[in-house]
Amino acid sequence: MELYALNPWIINIFLVLGSIFFVELVRDLYHVVSHIWSPLYKWHGWHHRVFRRDYTTVSTEIYQKATWYHDVPESLVMLTFGMLFWGLFFVWIPSYKWATLAGVVYTLTLFFPATARAIGISNVDQLTDINHLPGAFLKPPGNLFVNRPYHWRHHFENQNAYFCGTLTLVDKLMGTALSLKGKTIAVTGASGSLGQSLLKQLHQAGAKVIALTSKDQTITLDIASQILEVKTITWQIGQEEKLAKLLEKVDILVLNHGINVHRERTAEAIAKSYEINTFSSWRMLEIFLKTVRTNSDIARKEVWVNTSEAEVNPAFSPLYELTKRTLGDLVTLRRLDAPCVIRKLILGPFKSNLNPVGIMSADWVAKQIVKLAKADIRTIIVTINPLTFVAIPIKDFFVFMYFKLFTSK
Repeated sequence: MELYALNPWIINIFLVLGSIFFVELVRDLYHVVSHIWSPLYKWHGWHHRVFRRDYTTVSTEIYQKATWYHDVPESLVMLTFGMLFWGLFFVWIPSYKWATLAGVVYTLTLFFPATARAIGISNVDQLTDINHLPGAFLKPPGNLFVNRPYHWRHHFENQNAYFCGTLTLVDKLMGTALSLKGKTIAVTGASGSLGQSLLKQLHQAGAKVIALTSKDQTITLDIASQILEVKTITWQIGQEEKLAKLLEKVDILVLNHGINVHRERTAEAIAKSYEINTFSSWRMLEIFLKTVRTNSDIARKEVWVNTSEAEVNPAFSPLYELTKRTLGDLVTLRRLDAPCVIRKLILGPFKSNLNPVGIMSADWVAKQIVKLAKADIRTIIVTINPLTFVAIPIKDFFVFMYFKLFTSK
């Protein structure tokens, strides 16, 4: 059997990368099975006994046992499936068999170091066990690739999430790339339609929710016909500093408050729109980022900012568009060196007090936001307009690069 449709070099490169990707996929699935199949977890559990919260090891003996019981078997499973993958091409498409050996060779670069760590050869762990090295986290959790803060959460936040070893694809597909269970999440604009829907969806995802509202009322949620009172904090625009102490204890801050003056263009309407839609959110964002100090904060804390698809599309409300675009650009600028993850929420027209003719329901939008956040999507787009899915990434890329080239810390 021969493949004639493409250039052989392209096919070989594709098969080299594909075979490596395949064994990485095997590794991640093996890790998932290790957590859901108790006979295998009996051995894998040693891996979770090794490290303290600062990634220092409890003891050399436990580290070596954990490596024998998890790392070495994991690489052997990868090697077995890698050989099977190569064997299929050896039998059916022998002209490309050498390219598919890349997965086997790649796995051997994991197997031999794992064996060396299990035996106790000095300093091998410093060179090969990268995601378990102690020391300060220099970046937030990775998006496409696993880094130390990403994997730290698997050990010390939720063992039933963050399974991936190198690529984060399996976690994204499974919705385990971000765990909300047990996290304290504060939502501004909590008395609005989307605010209440977000509180409900986040509560159902296992989060401890806090409602931040400018109205003097206690926010309640209807959960399965039961009324649940939410911890409610009343605050006012311009008094963001008063929330600083509260934000110290918040894991995820959702900046969702805003105003739409529709057709107005007075000086007062301009000032009010920018103050509420742009500068209030920016001030609160900066206050929250100052609470990110420790490795745990870097790994766990996040900000979600509702900037709207008005960043790239007309909303038939010029001041709303201008203020949301400014907020979106400020978020893009701040992402350059933010100490934690910042997500953008790019939302299309949903029915609310700000937009009574919205097409989507707030409940459906909130459900999609939570679903995409658990897949670790950093720019969450929920809209009926297909152009937004093209325009936002292009606009964000060029604005990001412009800011990166022409600004400095």
